[in-house]
Amino acid sequence: MKLALGPVLYYWNSEEMHAFYAQIASAPVDIVYLGETVCQRRHLLRLQDYLDIAQQLVAAGKEVVLSTQTLIESENDIRTLHKITENGHFRVEANDMGAVRLLASKVPFVAGSTLNIYNPQTLDLLAGLGATRWVMPVEMSRTALISLLQNRQSKPETEAFAYGRLPLAFSARCFTARHHNLQKDDCQFKCMDHADGLLLNTREGQPFLTLNGIQTQSALVHNLIGELASLRSAGVEVLRISPQSQHTLEILQLFRAALEQQLTPEQALTKIEPLMPSASCNGYWHDKPGLDFIRT
Repeated sequence: MKLALGPVLYYWNSEEMHAFYAQIASAPVDIVYLGETVCQRRHLLRLQDYLDIAQQLVAAGKEVVLSTQTLIESENDIRTLHKITENGHFRVEANDMGAVRLLASKVPFVAGSTLNIYNPQTLDLLAGLGATRWVMPVEMSRTALISLLQNRQSKPETEAFAYGRLPLAFSARCFTARHHNLQKDDCQFKCMDHADGLLLNTREGQPFLTLNGIQTQSALVHNLIGELASLRSAGVEVLRISPQSQHTLEILQLFRAALEQQLTPEQALTKIEPLMPSASCNGYWHDKPGLDFIRT
């Protein structure tokens, strides 16, 4: 089973991003996804910067995939999308159907989780267009995944979101700007003040959601490090770890140790919990409410 590092979903400054990926070059990860997938106003790193980072990671033995923006809102977004899909060197993760249209029957690509692949017919359609890997929707259960894989005709690799705050929804409205009483077009880049998103509590003080610009995430951290055996038996071939501002390298190391059976599931859970920005959840995998956590 391979380990993948997803794209950074937050807005970190350029120095932090370069330092982060310099660290990842020596991390025990097989695949690295690069690119801005959330907001076109986050442009401290341009496409050329990501391409330069990609070359460094390839030199370190990593497979690099360029991820496209999920919500395309402007002509500039479209121009950037064309540049990514036509880069000529790296496989692309398509996060909307516009990207699929540009990639279809031209080059192999990765079908991102936001394409909402819930049945074998959709998976087979995208595989026929060139998808060689697909990322299952974050709320898909083990039972639903097994059913889908048993009834598909195509054989693209299956990737699961295994660690990180769950990306739940996107909106044209920027919730982080609204929190600071700012307009979206004059947001003053307030996302940079929240390296792991802005936690939203209920009136009773319970963690509810995380605001990340136009993206809404879970408050709890989706964590499948204790479910590696069930992931493998269900047909998952790639595990995606979503970066966080602290301890990403240690988390990758723990997943690798658990995959290689150097740690038991319970030991891995015990070691990972102090490194997390919030408590664990894994309910979706067990066909339960997403915020539940089931120890197996």
